[in-house]
Amino acid sequence: MQFPVIHTSAQMMDLVNQVGFLPLLDSGIPGYAAEDIVAEECRYYTDPDEGFVWPLWQWKGEIVKETGCLYGKVFNRKAGFISRQWIADFCNYRRSKYPYPADDTIEGAILDTLRMTGSLITRELRAACGFNGPRMRSKFDSYLTRLEMATYIVTQDFVYPRDRHNRQYGWGWSLLNTPEELFGRETLQCNRTPQESFQLICDHLKALLPEATEKQILRMIG
Repeated sequence: MQFPVIHTSAQMMDLVNQVGFLPLLDSGIPGYAAEDIVAEECRYYTDPDEGFVWPLWQWKGEIVKETGCLYGKVFNRKAGFISRQWIADFCNYRRSKYPYPADDTIEGAILDTLRMTGSLITRELRAACGFNGPRMRSKFDSYLTRLEMATYIVTQDFVYPRDRHNRQYGWGWSLLNTPEELFGRETLQCNRTPQESFQLICDHLKALLPEATEKQILRMIG
């Protein structure tokens, strides 16, 4: 597919809905990532007055909220978008690979905490789960990434700190939630087997990316 050059968040939303699956950054497939198809002015640059400016990065929350898509570290442990049309099949396939964690596991405890407390930014969830102290952040992040890969946790929005002039700054914090709470259980219902969902996704991506190898596609979708 020849991707259009994207200049606005609205154009990116249309593309996400059109292609179904769109990694944010490097996907391992040349040219197939949001960062590859945005116009030059939408890529990362620095400004003497504003500091860093990265329009694509700032669009993420708007895209998630406006399209109702799934966003998280779902493509080979890297972040990306999955349109609402494909959420059920993708979760159906991924969850067959990553069974729901038992209550007595750390991942199970993280999920229970999030379900009981509602949406939390990453550092709040980390603190609520007791991952405090040196080197705990990286340990927690590894569990969280696995839960995102399994589609048990997704990003609902992004929360930004504000300066004394009430202006947003920084990279923002992921506001985490469960797909069941964010989308509703009916959105996740799928009348296909996990293998049928997997094949449907593969066929779609092969048609979308005819120059990609099967190995590249399989690596990306896990």
